[in-house]
Amino acid sequence: MRSNLAGPRLLLRRLREVMAEPIKAQERLDKIVVLIASNVVAEVCSVYILRADGVLELYATEGLKREAVHNASLRVGEGLVGLIAAEARPLNLPNASAHPGFAYLPETGEEAYNSFLGVPILRAGRTLGVLVVQNQSHRTYLEDEVEALQTTAMVIAEMVAAGELEAISQKATGLDMSRPIASSGVGLAEGVGLGHVVLHEPRVVVTNLISEDSDKEKQRLDGAINRLRLSIDDLLASGEIAATGEHREVLEAYRMFAYDRGWIRKIEEAIKNGLTAEAAVEKVQSDTRARMLRQTDPYLRERLHDLDDLAHRLIRELMGREHGPGIDELPQDAIIIGRNMGAAELLDYGRDRIRGLVLEEGGPTSHVTIVARALGIPAVGLVDDIVSLADGGDAIIVDGDTGEVHLRPAADLENAYAEKVRFRARRQAQYRRLRNKPSVTKDGVEVALQMNAGLLVDLPHLEEAGAAGIGLFRTELQFMVASSFPRMRDQQAQYTQILDASGGKPVTFRSLDIGGDKVLPYLRSILEENPAMGWRALRLGLDRPGLLRTQIRALLHAAAGRDLKLMFPMVVEVDEFLQARGLVEKELKHLRRHGHPVPETIRLGVMVEVPSLLFQLEELLGHVDFISVGSNDLFQFFCAVDRGNTRVADRFDPLSPPFLRALKQIVDAADKAHVPVTLCGEMAGNPLAAMALIGLGYRNLSMSPASLGPVKAMLRTLDAGRLSARLLSRMEPGHRDCDIRAFLTRFAEEMDVAL
Repeated sequence: MRSNLAGPRLLLRRLREVMAEPIKAQERLDKIVVLIASNVVAEVCSVYILRADGVLELYATEGLKREAVHNASLRVGEGLVGLIAAEARPLNLPNASAHPGFAYLPETGEEAYNSFLGVPILRAGRTLGVLVVQNQSHRTYLEDEVEALQTTAMVIAEMVAAGELEAISQKATGLDMSRPIASSGVGLAEGVGLGHVVLHEPRVVVTNLISEDSDKEKQRLDGAINRLRLSIDDLLASGEIAATGEHREVLEAYRMFAYDRGWIRKIEEAIKNGLTAEAAVEKVQSDTRARMLRQTDPYLRERLHDLDDLAHRLIRELMGREHGPGIDELPQDAIIIGRNMGAAELLDYGRDRIRGLVLEEGGPTSHVTIVARALGIPAVGLVDDIVSLADGGDAIIVDGDTGEVHLRPAADLENAYAEKVRFRARRQAQYRRLRNKPSVTKDGVEVALQMNAGLLVDLPHLEEAGAAGIGLFRTELQFMVASSFPRMRDQQAQYTQILDASGGKPVTFRSLDIGGDKVLPYLRSILEENPAMGWRALRLGLDRPGLLRTQIRALLHAAAGRDLKLMFPMVVEVDEFLQARGLVEKELKHLRRHGHPVPETIRLGVMVEVPSLLFQLEELLGHVDFISVGSNDLFQFFCAVDRGNTRVADRFDPLSPPFLRALKQIVDAADKAHVPVTLCGEMAGNPLAAMALIGLGYRNLSMSPASLGPVKAMLRTLDAGRLSARLLSRMEPGHRDCDIRAFLTRFAEEMDVAL
């Protein structure tokens, strides 16, 4: 039932006047509760604000005892006010004392009142307090009155978010909005970062809450919704979207939300009650988010991301905003927070200002993680709800070693982490002292330690870390950060710079590995059910030989008079390598015919990352000059785990006997054929896993620059022969001790190996 009052609109008009007055926070809050009581015709109106200690403190009241302000309080879940805060939904009762959760505060004098209406004070779905009205008469409050309270609660939420109420509590405890929060996730890239939050997809801050003309706001909403729907319809109608599949179902669900009349009707009601169109969208989504966060159904919680994205896009349409901060707007100590992101998106920010990365999703072998490691950026993934808990500019600490994230940390904790950073710097200095020391084990086994790279900014690490060369240069990163497809001369210029900067040390280029989850914005792609096993890497290169031949020609020009090492990724059959080698031979013939200088030597190899090659090793090794094991993809396909799927990415251990046997098979076959073999996946950069690889017989490892020091420190204290004898016996089928990780840890402790 609705009243005929113009209550909410009149209330908002008066609220705008109060908010514009140059008065102190307590006086402003006192005026607000008087306005509400008058508008709703209530004998009591009270505001409770949530403190950092989980207590709801009475901040203002009209009708209750004035001396109770800042002295009366309830815990979350306690009484009706605490229940509203816990469940984040309104409570409308004609007889409050009959409710099982009723608990009155005698110091307030509220026992005389029967009817009760309370609404949560929400911001981005997060409860910041509770707004309550009460009357002596038994009555159920009307829909207009509920709307009036909810819209007013938005205004109070902005006061809390702006820090306006922080100083007026008589307690020493701050507000919940500024409460320190400790979250645990999974460490993705080592290191510790201290800085301030930058949201990867920042919420647009709606500052204009109250409208002058509801009809005009309704027109603005209609226009923005039509544009939003049209963009979704165009995407679904395009030939790039497959007719069936899970991705299609997700987009159809997204369209369903955009056309949902119930959702639109709620926004229109908020506009009728005096909110601007963008404030109405924010209000409805905040209410929806608060309810869905408390759902136990995982499907509903996953759909929350769709609704959040839809609401944010609609607000941006209304405000004419592009999303994402410009590089010049980043603080010098930016900690990037997002649900997930691609490798190119991280590179867009510029390395010099990023101190850390926190993701709600993301896995240890996802490409953004690999880039973060390569750039030396501490990163943590699988951190629940960090996007909604954080605000831009919040102080934050990221511990990539332990997987811990501290939002708005206390000063003593910040000091402790600052000391940890200083300690790590001293430790890195120790590693730097090892850079000119030989990479030789205690028993005289030489292990070449090379580094992975993908951009020119990586090249200084070659000398700084004392790497023996570049064991994997990911050529696709140049393509991923470019706004258009790099021309041959642009590719040649970069490859020339890389070879020049290497100072004669070997560089192994990997041909273009795009497709799957590495999508180029300027290259038309197709959505696939299983992109990791789809049209990517060499498959794409052989189907579109113009792309691959252009890159090969650029590499041949750049390496003129020098050595060129080139390997091809995602090879499934030996014939694929032979086709790729044929393209190289055609380009060589072309250059010689036209009198161009060519490389002095050319060595061609294959990335062993598809299990089918394990059954073609003898034939393959008869054709290639070298092989390189890509342990990330090989493990993914070996165990049938999507490395980007956080539910299964860590389900199986790369140090398990079956996978180690596969790695042993590769190195034994390569040694027998006298073909050099390198392992360049993430295993190589973990000291414990690198120790296992040395025990298996690998003598060439390539890793991120930050891992070179720790791995070299490990191997210089390792007796490789003793490890190999004990490790290989435990890998035999039927051995009773099959926990290889535990064995390696014990071995390192017993033999005093530096891990």
